[in-house]
Amino acid sequence: MYDPSLPYPSARAPVAAANLVATSQPLAVQAGLHALRRGGNAVDAALAAAITLTVVEPNNNGLGSDAFCLLWDGTSVVGLNASGRSPGAWTLERFKGLDRMPELGWDSVTVPGAVSSWVALSERYGRLPFADLFDAGIKYAEDGFLVGPQTAFYWQLLEQQYAGFAAFEQHFLPAPKAGDLFKRADLARSLRLIADTKGAAFYHGELAAAMVAASTAQGGCLSLQDLGSHAAEWVAPVSQPYRGVELHEIPPNGQGLAAQLALGILQHLPDQALDTADEVHQLIEAMKIAIGTAAMRFADPAAMTVSIEELLDPASLRAAAATIGDRAMALPPVALPVGHDTVYLTTADADGMMVSFIQSNFRAFGSGVVIPGTGIAMQNRGSGFVLDPNHVNCVGPNKRPFHTIIPGFVTANGRPEMAFGVMGGHMQHQGHVQMMNRVFSHGQNPQAASDAPRWHVYEDFSVGVEPGFDPMVAEQLRARGHQVRVDKHVSTFGGAQLIRRLANGYVGGSDHRKEGLVAGF
Repeated sequence: MYDPSLPYPSARAPVAAANLVATSQPLAVQAGLHALRRGGNAVDAALAAAITLTVVEPNNNGLGSDAFCLLWDGTSVVGLNASGRSPGAWTLERFKGLDRMPELGWDSVTVPGAVSSWVALSERYGRLPFADLFDAGIKYAEDGFLVGPQTAFYWQLLEQQYAGFAAFEQHFLPAPKAGDLFKRADLARSLRLIADTKGAAFYHGELAAAMVAASTAQGGCLSLQDLGSHAAEWVAPVSQPYRGVELHEIPPNGQGLAAQLALGILQHLPDQALDTADEVHQLIEAMKIAIGTAAMRFADPAAMTVSIEELLDPASLRAAAATIGDRAMALPPVALPVGHDTVYLTTADADGMMVSFIQSNFRAFGSGVVIPGTGIAMQNRGSGFVLDPNHVNCVGPNKRPFHTIIPGFVTANGRPEMAFGVMGGHMQHQGHVQMMNRVFSHGQNPQAASDAPRWHVYEDFSVGVEPGFDPMVAEQLRARGHQVRVDKHVSTFGGAQLIRRLANGYVGGSDHRKEGLVAGF
């Protein structure tokens, strides 16, 4: 059983079914459901949805994206890190004279990993033929799809950001309006090549050659060796107890560990009433400590100087909790790269498999680089590095940058409990904390947890709250020393998708801040 009440203004109800798919775009949800109805499992559904999202929500993801996944395979939670590494020629010297990493162009592009995640997941867990997962994506790319309202809004908003990128303009401009039919013939051909070769064309064949040729012609240094040596990596998730459950996250180079740090600190603080100034103050202060730690410590695991075990040491978390009083702590600003442009999806099937999956360009359409004749828009994850030679996240050759995208997964007593995520850059770890608090500290259903007005700790440790956030609580937070402002930008607060297990199926919620939904059968 679950509490179906919706205490916040909501345009949606929680959805319960034996099979569920939740993501930010309705056409992708349907692609996932279709895979399930054809006899596929939750992995097939996740991949069909993810592939379709590269077509129908290109302002957030594409073939040039990176990806991460957590899933319940029937016996345990399994992790996949499909983020790419920097080109081998990316020495610190290459960026001499700059004060920060470029956000656009080839010097912001690392090896794209999303395609490798599709291949790895399908080979290990999928039931359907790999090529079948591309049916909806290829159809929408070839025949066209009707552009969704939020996708159209951000697409139009970004037109000027990529001025001067000729291939981008040719492929993506003029920006369509909501309801316009948009076709992507070049992308359809690339999807077919990937489907027919099980990804080999992307990393070793025709598409790899096209990426390297474009890089060479435009002053980049991506090589065939960089692409050919890439592999998605199966990883052991990091787990952290919280309120009788375990939160699992992908270890760094992602920022999921920050959510676990915050929850570990909260474990040592008194329980507070929901949505009160006392509770929100504690949540924000724990989050500030976690964000500051992420800024200093998180990077490619090979470069980290403090271990995950040290960071999650209960004694350290208890000591951190002891520093939280009634007043806001003054902390130095965080120097982390942030972005808001990601897609997240979660799926669950009647056999018990649950998938938490995320893929992203990083900022909007990514680097602005589109490979001519392919429709491949390259991510700009390289802008996640820093240029301080003494920092663990300093740019270097064949190195993974700090990543904002994180899938979340929860178990209880060694069994799957919830697959969830909150897309949106610097909001993601904060969103994980807020969802965990609402669902497992206060018993809210996934839709109610998603609907609740959110808070957001910015890089300078000031706090934004959504319209609808209790103004009395906001004023009480100001009285405690927090710099609080109302932020009307919906994108600041991310987009949640959640599926929680029930005794005989699942219940899911999908964020009203996005244009997607949760659906099932």
